[in-house]
Amino acid sequence: MSLPDRPRVVVTGAGSGLGRAFCLELAGRGGRILAVDIDLGRAEETAGLCKNVGGEVITGLCDVSKPEDVAALASEMDRAFGGTDLLINNAGVAVGGPVGTIPLADWQWILGVNLWGVIYGCHTFVPKFKTAGRGHIINVASAAGLLSAPEMAPYNVTKSGVVALSETLHAELAGTGVGVTVLCPTFFRTNIARDGRSTSDAATPDDAHKLMDRASVQAPEVAKVALAAADTGTLYALPHADGRWMWRLKRLMPETFQGTVVPRAMKLARRGKK
Repeated sequence: MSLPDRPRVVVTGAGSGLGRAFCLELAGRGGRILAVDIDLGRAEETAGLCKNVGGEVITGLCDVSKPEDVAALASEMDRAFGGTDLLINNAGVAVGGPVGTIPLADWQWILGVNLWGVIYGCHTFVPKFKTAGRGHIINVASAAGLLSAPEMAPYNVTKSGVVALSETLHAELAGTGVGVTVLCPTFFRTNIARDGRSTSDAATPDDAHKLMDRASVQAPEVAKVALAAADTGTLYALPHADGRWMWRLKRLMPETFQGTVVPRAMKLARRGKK
């Protein structure tokens, strides 16, 4: 399904990074957007930026780990815009470190936001989309959900879950007029490392930011790739070449990937810390 003109869109985690990029891109298309974030001030900053490019943006406070907050988004869209055409489950956090050293509270935190937040979004909007016979969901996962790098277990688990949920929905919704896209980027500039939690000595937020800054495909381009995939009804959106090649290698030679490529990457990361 292609997105309609002036689409009615919910964007979670809209206060910065990719969420803000989605809002700006959609506002430029005349979109009618509900931009929500756990930090209302950030969401309002996004709305202010969108005023310069067009569209109509309203804001809201939303903790996606709370089902009642997510359910309220559908009601707000009905009230403000008469319905929803596109849900972008973008809100996310990061936790890193070796299994066994990561506090269970951090596991619970990331599961609540990254996985349950997406589940709540799909649970709320899928029945409405099916009844309408149209609609699309973009679930923001990560290449981490496909590649499972060491010392990122909580992040990998949540993003793998988002991939699995998206694949399942894609099959369940075939023929209904409702589409699903799962977005799996690698590195680009975002606040996720700054706002995350880590017990790892292999990498720091500064290391992550260096990788983010080097990326040739940044948040605006990532958003465009995801929206183009939604327009064409494509399930997988991998905007970065390194992510596409590593995913292909893993599918072609999974044991080689896990036994050679991943340990070498970890060795290089630790060497860089010395």
